[in-house]
Amino acid sequence: MTRADLTHLYFLLDRSGSMQSIKSDIEGGFAAFVDEQRKVAGECRVTLAQFDDEYDVVYSSRPLADVPPLDLRPRNMTALHDAMGRLIGSAGDELARLPEDERPGTVIVAIMTDGLENASKEWDGPRIKALVEQQTKEWSWQFLYMGADQDAVEVGSSLGVAAAASVTYGRGKSREAMAMAGGKLGAYRAAKAAAPAGAPAPAMAAFTDEERAELAD
Repeated sequence: MTRADLTHLYFLLDRSGSMQSIKSDIEGGFAAFVDEQRKVAGECRVTLAQFDDEYDVVYSSRPLADVPPLDLRPRNMTALHDAMGRLIGSAGDELARLPEDERPGTVIVAIMTDGLENASKEWDGPRIKALVEQQTKEWSWQFLYMGADQDAVEVGSSLGVAAAASVTYGRGKSREAMAMAGGKLGAYRAAKAAAPAGAPAPAMAAFTDEERAELAD
């Protein structure tokens, strides 16, 4: 039995050059996202990875209370598929090595980007979609996709992320997008922790039409 009181949040953040214009909003939004998680009872560990056409893990399995302010340094191009493949693969390997009673009962992968894939060399969209769908169906991972300058619902769906958990944000609304997403994930964590053993996993609340309109340009 996994630990119902433990969440592992994997956050994959675009740091490509186009993020420079919204750097301060992204940093503030990440702080708001983390603050929303701190309101929820239970233990939460955080892994932050950033990507452009390179992939870097900023920190891994850090207690929520010890998550530092974000320092985003935009550069280069957008290898989203490769970054997702690296993150999901390493997370799966990491969790598989743990005894079952030490594994998190809730695993969340949150992805935030402001542009479309343009630089991956190892992974393509269909393979990422198959991987995301596998982790969702077999292990009940929750994926969240936030994208600017694109139809994030369409792009998220092409990557295996449910339309209800994919949202488009205007470039000037990145802070609000992260805060809103953080609230939804916090409520999802609380619902999962409160669910009786053996009960079907609750779903994250979908983004409503009104919320989507609020995050648009």
